[in-house]
Amino acid sequence: MTDYTVEFKPHAKKVKVPQGTSLLEASHQAGITINNLCGGDGICGRCKMIIKKGEVQAEVSTKLTREEIQAGYVLACQTMVEGNIVAEIPPETFAREKTRADKDTERFQSFESHFYSTRFQPSPLVAKVYLELDQPEISNNTADHQRVCESVQRKLDLCATQMGLKIIKNLPEILREHNYKITATVGLRREVAEVIQIEGGDTAEESYMIIVDMGTTTVVAHLVDATSLRTIDAAACFNSQGIYGREVTGRMISAEKKGAEDLQKLLVGDINQLINQLAKANDVLLKDIIAVVCAGNTAMGHFLLGLPTYHIRRFPYVPASVEPPPLRAAEVGIEINPRGLLYSLPGISGWVGSDLTCGILATGMYDNPEISLLVDIGTNGEIIIGNNEWLVACSASAGPALEGASVECGMRAETGAIERVFIKDGEIRFAVIGETAQPKGLCGSGIIDLVAVLLTQKIINRSGVFINDNSDQVREIDGVPAYILVEAEESGTDDPVYMNEVDIENIINAKAAIYAAMQILVKRLDMNFNDIDHFYIAGAFGSYINIEHAITIGLLPDIPYDRIEFAGNTSIWGAKIAAMYEEAFFKVTEIRKNTTYYDLMGADDYIDEFQQAMFLPHTNIELFPVLKG
Repeated sequence: MTDYTVEFKPHAKKVKVPQGTSLLEASHQAGITINNLCGGDGICGRCKMIIKKGEVQAEVSTKLTREEIQAGYVLACQTMVEGNIVAEIPPETFAREKTRADKDTERFQSFESHFYSTRFQPSPLVAKVYLELDQPEISNNTADHQRVCESVQRKLDLCATQMGLKIIKNLPEILREHNYKITATVGLRREVAEVIQIEGGDTAEESYMIIVDMGTTTVVAHLVDATSLRTIDAAACFNSQGIYGREVTGRMISAEKKGAEDLQKLLVGDINQLINQLAKANDVLLKDIIAVVCAGNTAMGHFLLGLPTYHIRRFPYVPASVEPPPLRAAEVGIEINPRGLLYSLPGISGWVGSDLTCGILATGMYDNPEISLLVDIGTNGEIIIGNNEWLVACSASAGPALEGASVECGMRAETGAIERVFIKDGEIRFAVIGETAQPKGLCGSGIIDLVAVLLTQKIINRSGVFINDNSDQVREIDGVPAYILVEAEESGTDDPVYMNEVDIENIINAKAAIYAAMQILVKRLDMNFNDIDHFYIAGAFGSYINIEHAITIGLLPDIPYDRIEFAGNTSIWGAKIAAMYEEAFFKVTEIRKNTTYYDLMGADDYIDEFQQAMFLPHTNIELFPVLKG
């Protein structure tokens, strides 16, 4: 097969690819991240490029206007290379990093000095300890290896330690060269601690960890000082696996067809990018980063380790592992200290991962006699209910509509995204991320707001259908009724920002899946929502949801607002707790073992509950007394 050169402007990046390769895949090979939400299915229309020169084979797409087609626009995911190509990537096609990581850092820093420092005794999973050893003499001629291990055990109150052959070989020289004044790096490997590095002199203050939330959409990393347990910095990037699909199911299908190696490389590449970014910005040497602690859904945990995901999505939905042991980070290609450790935290099942066990830990619901419910609103809605005596989990496939995909003008929460929609002075108004930025689309919180506002203003009915003549902003776009929130001349893309009836249907489907899952779980426990004392909304997306609007559309149950709490990114929050406190690390395993997974696939009434929730807010308006009438 012939190889052809594809040049991408304005980057001036070139890559050679075989004939028949999609432009989306070529851009990925060139290291360019595209704002692609649907994973190459031609649905979202975000991956527009302009063919400046060369021959391609492009599928006809309704996502392109006649004017765009005449100007040479194509969808990268639907366009195959048939010769040497020069393609221009418009600014709106580039993916940009999230803008919220710094605020997360501030929140976690204040948290560390407040709540959990009193719940657990500080004891990080990895630590450097400075030792001044007695020098050997005839009356004390203990072997070098045993001398170091015994000193480490006394200093850190350990029962057992181990040391690799390479460390032992270099030990005699290091000890004598530095007059038996050394720093030992020690990492916990389950019940046994490993001496993973010996350095001459006192380097105990130069000890760092990276804590990672492996989100399906975004990968977030925090740099933590392992000595002071202080969060130093945070960074985030889009998950590069998005080229294989916005949902993990699509990525698992791709792994089955092509193997998991590329998906692993993409995820590890993102983690390495963030590690290097954080290290460079804070003058930290990679050799002084001695552990990476990761949390995420079960599929992400499998992709990280290169484990097969084939059986996760097939009955009876069995993962390869929900509690992998600590291992060398280098084994999966993570670039920290060569002997540094990787901790992939335990999850609960194939569809409830370590992001939720970390959420249980972070909220403290496992230790509270009152009943709590934790919901992570996303493509795969995950729900935990319980207290200090019992915990039950379930998950529901909601689809990506609430995160911006499968919505015509949906986008990620980045500059230009409309994040709030509200009524002011009798008019529908909105707020955009980036203050002065022109609106380009709607992110998840803005999507929920707009549906709620359209409903309360009687522009749509409870089925999500537009009511004729109730707004002059309702027009047909491509034959589908839509509400125009931003006119084309006022947007940042020269196209209107709108929501149509198909979008609303997708949003109702997503919210119905999550609400029905919560309803089923509550019913199975012979409870109702009023029995819930604490209702936690997890995830970075959840932090920006308007509670009133979420109840209005039936995404959340109608319960008193003071019971609802935004818990933030509990995945990275809980992972950080596990990294900083050894007791908490073992507590996550205990949580995993004590949480019962309830499979909704076996619930005969799930479809019925789902169908009842396919109205705004619900078929049974009695469930939402605040909205009744």
